[in-house]
Amino acid sequence: MKITSFNPLIVTKDPESAIRLFEELGFERRHVKEGIGKDSVTDVRMKDANGFHVDVSKGDGEWTMIRMNVDNLEEALAFLEERGFHKARHAAAHETVDTGSSRFNIMVSASGYILAVSQHIRDDD
Repeated sequence: MKITSFNPLIVTKDPESAIRLFEELGFERRHVKEGIGKDSVTDVRMKDANGFHVDVSKGDGEWTMIRMNVDNLEEALAFLEERGFHKARHAAAHETVDTGSSRFNIMVSASGYILAVSQHIRDDD
């Protein structure tokens, strides 16, 4: 398994205020993905001039997690589960979510920190 990117992901009830804050800090909107999962979530990927990324998503609660993109989702999930992680308990996050361009699971450590583990689907044909 290879990690292809690693950055903070903020899930908030008020994503526009978080996005404005990061814009004021010099981040720009780079990518918007809409209609994710059962709740049709929108995720905004932002990047600053130094190459740092932050993602902001709308959610029912307030969480900060680490987004970890990998080249093999199943391998990453098995690796984490062997080390005590489990899939998030709520129904929408317990199953692998397929957005059409990526697949992801929310994984929670025994101590409670959260990783959003994602694999981009590439059409190499």
